[in-house]
Amino acid sequence: MPSVRTYSQEHFGLQVVLDAKGLRRVSVCLPARDEERTVARVIEASILPHLAQGGSGLVDELVVVDDGSSDATAATAREAGARVVTRRPGGDKGAAMADALGATDGDVVVFLDADVENANPDFVPRLVGPLLVDEAVLVKGFYERPINGQPSGGGRVTELLARPLIELLFPQLAEVRQPLAGETAAHRWVFEKVGFAPGYGVEIGLLIDVARGFGAESIAQVDLGVRVHRNRPLAELRPQADDVLRTALGRAGITGIPPG
Repeated sequence: MPSVRTYSQEHFGLQVVLDAKGLRRVSVCLPARDEERTVARVIEASILPHLAQGGSGLVDELVVVDDGSSDATAATAREAGARVVTRRPGGDKGAAMADALGATDGDVVVFLDADVENANPDFVPRLVGPLLVDEAVLVKGFYERPINGQPSGGGRVTELLARPLIELLFPQLAEVRQPLAGETAAHRWVFEKVGFAPGYGVEIGLLIDVARGFGAESIAQVDLGVRVHRNRPLAELRPQADDVLRTALGRAGITGIPPG
């Protein structure tokens, strides 16, 4: 069975990716809801070093989609240098990603989560490398996720729900280490073709739809090292798990699922 391509942290150096970029435009998008504490950090660490104005030139466009925040996420993102698109009402990650796609014009579109505390300049080159250098269609980041002072153990919805679902229902994707990773990239035409599942089902929906449309071998995953972010309480993880479960079961053709 064809397998997902896996790349190490060292595989795509910045200059190699820049040389492969050519005339293609790269847009970076951050869906963000109530992330005023970390959104500027992600922008400053991961994106500003690569903007065409004053950076490496890898990134041509930066957009933050404020997904109905009740805090100062939008103002903080603007101050950090992003163009901000506001969704009201918010609270739907899939819809926020769709709005981000509609608000950008890049040939390659990168999505990053806005709650990462240890973002760094390597994220974007590593994510676009398989698209620009090789022939990948969709790229997912993978990483270690610390929790409560331990070096691993984060990503509870991933380990307890998403990966078992994939192994059971979509075994061709079993090698994907972080199926719910918000760090993902694809050619614009791929996102336009497969669309975005609603809510937190968007990431697993993208994986399944791309594998069905183009084959699992068209998907790549790249090591981003360690990802530190806010570990949410179980009460906040339940809606995410519900969306993931509904999307996976729906893609598997299991009917009779009550509406959410």
